[in-house]
Amino acid sequence: MTDAPLKEIDYSALRPTDWLPTSVKEMRAMGWEYVDVVLFSGDAYVDHPSFGAAVIGRTLQAAGYKVAIVPQPNWQDDLRDFRKFGAPRLFFGVSPGAMDSMVNHYTANRRRRSDDAFTAGGRHGARPDYPTVVYSQILRELFPDTPIIGGGIEASLRRLSHYDYWQDRLRPSILVDSKLDMIIYGMGEKPILQLAARLAAGEPVSAITDLPQTVVARPLDEIPEPDEANIVLAPYERCLRDKASQAANFKHIEQQSNRLCGGSTLWQATGKVAVKVNPMLPAMTQGEIDASFDLPYTRLPHPRYKGKVIPAYEMIRHSVNMHRGCFGGCAFCTISAHQGKFIASRSKESILREARQVTRMPDFKGYISDLGGPSANMYAMGGHDRSICAKCLRPSCLHPTPCRNLNTDHRPLLDIYRAVDALPGVKKSFIGSGVRYDLSMHRTGRRDVDRANAEYNRELIEHHVSGRLKVAPEHTSDAVLNLMRKPSFELFKEFKKIFDKVNADAGLRQQLIPYFISSHPGCRLADMAQLAVETKALDFHLEQVQDFTPTPMTLATEIYYTGIHPYTGEKVATAITADEKLRQRMFFFWYDPAYRARINSALRSIGRPDLIARLFGDRPPHRNNRKPF
Repeated sequence: MTDAPLKEIDYSALRPTDWLPTSVKEMRAMGWEYVDVVLFSGDAYVDHPSFGAAVIGRTLQAAGYKVAIVPQPNWQDDLRDFRKFGAPRLFFGVSPGAMDSMVNHYTANRRRRSDDAFTAGGRHGARPDYPTVVYSQILRELFPDTPIIGGGIEASLRRLSHYDYWQDRLRPSILVDSKLDMIIYGMGEKPILQLAARLAAGEPVSAITDLPQTVVARPLDEIPEPDEANIVLAPYERCLRDKASQAANFKHIEQQSNRLCGGSTLWQATGKVAVKVNPMLPAMTQGEIDASFDLPYTRLPHPRYKGKVIPAYEMIRHSVNMHRGCFGGCAFCTISAHQGKFIASRSKESILREARQVTRMPDFKGYISDLGGPSANMYAMGGHDRSICAKCLRPSCLHPTPCRNLNTDHRPLLDIYRAVDALPGVKKSFIGSGVRYDLSMHRTGRRDVDRANAEYNRELIEHHVSGRLKVAPEHTSDAVLNLMRKPSFELFKEFKKIFDKVNADAGLRQQLIPYFISSHPGCRLADMAQLAVETKALDFHLEQVQDFTPTPMTLATEIYYTGIHPYTGEKVATAITADEKLRQRMFFFWYDPAYRARINSALRSIGRPDLIARLFGDRPPHRNNRKPF
C-alpha cells in the first residue's frame, strides 16, 4: 500500500499559531513581543512527538514559556537566522536533530551521503557537521551573555571523552569543544523544566551545577576524592596517551548511564576544567510520559515545507511510539546511553488517543505503519522487584541470559495491538520496529506467561507483518554474538521455524528479513565465511547488511578504538583498515559472481578451502548488476 504524499495534506484547517513560531511574524501572531527560549535544530521542524525539538518546545510551552524554534539555520551567510529573535529571556537551546549529524552525513566508509532524511526534499547540506559546536559558537559570539544549553543525541553521546570515528581521534567532552554553558543529556523534558524554572527565578546558569542529568564545567580544584557518590575518571590527557585508561573510563560511564535512578557523579579533568556529569533522573512515570505524548502536536511538518516531502516524517507519520528505553544493551547501540535501560511505557488510553489522531489524518488509508518503540516488544516490561533493579549495574537485562527478575509478559502488548486494530478506520496495524525474538521466546517457567509469549509470536507473524518481518540476529558466530551482547544464532533458527510454520498454517507468503553486521570487534574473516555458509543453508540472499560504524558511547566503539574490552581487560582483534572491512563485507554477497574469485582467494589464505565447496559447489552463480568493491 502507498500513502498519499505530503503535498496532498490539507493545511487549510490549521492556523499559523498551531505551531511553535519559526519567524518574528509568527511570534507576533501569537501576541508575543519576545520569547523566553529559542531552540535551534539541525532538523526540519516537524511538530510530532518523534522529533526532539518539537517535544522540548511543546513541553516548555505547556509550562507557560514562550518558545520559538529555528530549524536548520543558515550558518554560512550573514547569520540572520541566529539573530532574528534576538536574545531570549531565559536561554538558547541547541540540538543537532533526531539523528547524530555524522551518521547522518557519512557512510561507514566515511563517504559523504548525498541526501538527508530530516530535511525537506531530502536535500543534503542543510546542517553542518557537528551542529552543536557550530551553532553554539555562533550564538556565543552574537549573544555573549545569554545561556546556551546543548541537548539531543549529539551532545548526549559526547558528554565525556569519546572516540570520533570520522576524525579518527579521541575528542574531549563536547562541552569543552563548544561554547555551551550546559548539556542536558538523555530524555530532556524533566531537566529542561527544572532548568527553566531556576533561570526564571533569577538564578545564574553558572550557579546551576547540581541539576540531575546535566553536564557542566567546574574548576579543577572541585574534583573530590573518589567515593560512593563520586567517580573520578582518568583525565582526558591521560586517555590520549593510554587507551587502557579510556577503556576503563567507559565501564563506569556505561554503568552509570544504566542506573535505575541516582547513581554517582562522574568527574573528568579536561585541560583547565573538570567536566562534571550529574546522575540521571529515573525513567519517566506513566503519567509523565503520557503528558509528553499528549501535548497538542499537529503531527505535521510546519507549513513552510508545504509541497515538499521530509523522508523521515514519511516513515513515521502513521506510526505510534509506545515506550522509551531499551534493556537489550547491544554493544553497538546507543539507545540505552541516551534513553536509558529502564522502560517508560505510555498508558493504553494515551496510545489509543494518538492512534485515533492518526485515523483522522486526511491521508490515512487505514494502516498504522508501526506500533513500536526502540525495541518493539519491551512495552510495559521491567523488573518484578524494583529494589533489585536499583542495585543492578548490568548493561543488559537479556545478555548473557535474560535476568530472572525480568518480567517478559507480552500480554499488555497483545492487548494494545487488539485495541488499536479494533478502532474505527483501522484496517491493520504493523510492527515496523525491531522485535527481540529472544525476549518473546524466553521460557520463564510460568505457564501463563510462556503461553502468552508464544501467542504473541503467532499473532505478530500472522497479523502485524506487512509482507516482510525484519529481525536482527546480527551474526552467526557465537564468539562475535557474545561480544555484541546478542543471543546465539540457534535461537534465530528456532524463530525462523516458528515464522515458517505460522505462515504455512495461515496460508501466507511472508518473508523473514535478517539484519547482519560485518567488521564488528572480534569478528574475523573466518567468522564471515561461516556466516555466508550458514545463511546460504537457510536460503537467504542477504540485503539488510552493514559494516560496523563506530559511534560514541558504545561498548563496540571503545573496543574498536582501544583494542581492549572494558569489562575484562582482554585484547580484542578488530577489522580497522578499508581493505579488512571490504574483505569481510564481500561474504554477505557470496552469490554474486563479481566476488567469487576474491572469496576463493580469501578462503585459501585463511586455510579454509573446505568452505569453497560448501558455498559454491556445482551451483551456478547468482547474477545481478552489483559491481565489485
